Amino acid sequence: MSTTTAGEARARYRDGLVAPTSGAARGHTQANLVVLPADWAFDMLLFGQRNPRPVPLLDVTDPGATSTVLAPGSDLRTDLPRYRVWRDGELVDEPTDVTDLWRDDLVSFLIGCSFSFERALLEAGVPVRNIEQGRNVSMYRTNRDCRPAGRLSGPLVVSMRPVPAALVPLAVQVTARMPQVHGAPVHVGSPESLGIDDLDAPDYGEAVQAAPGDVPVFWACGVTPQAALMASRPPFAITHAPGHMFITDATDADYREP
Repeated sequence: MSTTTAGEARARYRDGLVAPTSGAARGHTQANLVVLPADWAFDMLLFGQRNPRPVPLLDVTDPGATSTVLAPGSDLRTDLPRYRVWRDGELVDEPTDVTDLWRDDLVSFLIGCSFSFERALLEAGVPVRNIEQGRNVSMYRTNRDCRPAGRLSGPLVVSMRPVPAALVPLAVQVTARMPQVHGAPVHVGSPESLGIDDLDAPDYGEAVQAAPGDVPVFWACGVTPQAALMASRPPFAITHAPGHMFITDATDADYREP
């Protein structure tokens, strides 16, 4: 999937391929998805504005829209490999198509994803262990609270990538240039200080094994809104399944600062 175009990748997911999108359509920006009724949309917009590291907003659609300016002709109801459906803050389903659930009052939020800086890390010579191991990235709820916004509140979620200790400064520099896809890490080392007891037991994704000399590096994660949905319990929501992103026509270079 790394050499497919963004449109080809979306078509394969639309046709039924289910797989994490890390490394897919190399060079194209990936996005987390949160879909909420219009009467919750301002709360979500404000939550992103107040918490830009975990919730960097790339696009917000009009109510009922099924596509985004980030990928004209796409379909947000079918073009992700897997979705999550939430009712009153409870996860009730993980379908591969949400066409039958779509409503005219639903507003979609496209949120920057750390998969988008993985290519930049690789180009700089920083290994990305989850890609090497063919695994979904490890993600964890932390003991840090996001700034509340209206009815939405919840903990910060982070993604973790083991990085050789000597390359951590380089990883920080590379990702800091891409703030719209989470930017620089929020923490390096000592998972206990984030309230993470066991790196081998992620809350989302899969455990990724460190190589000798690696240290855990943590980035703010776009799964954070899902933790807020669980805590805040809106009556209905749709999100991406962790690691199963929407691939846009935008390129990672579009979001890379000089």
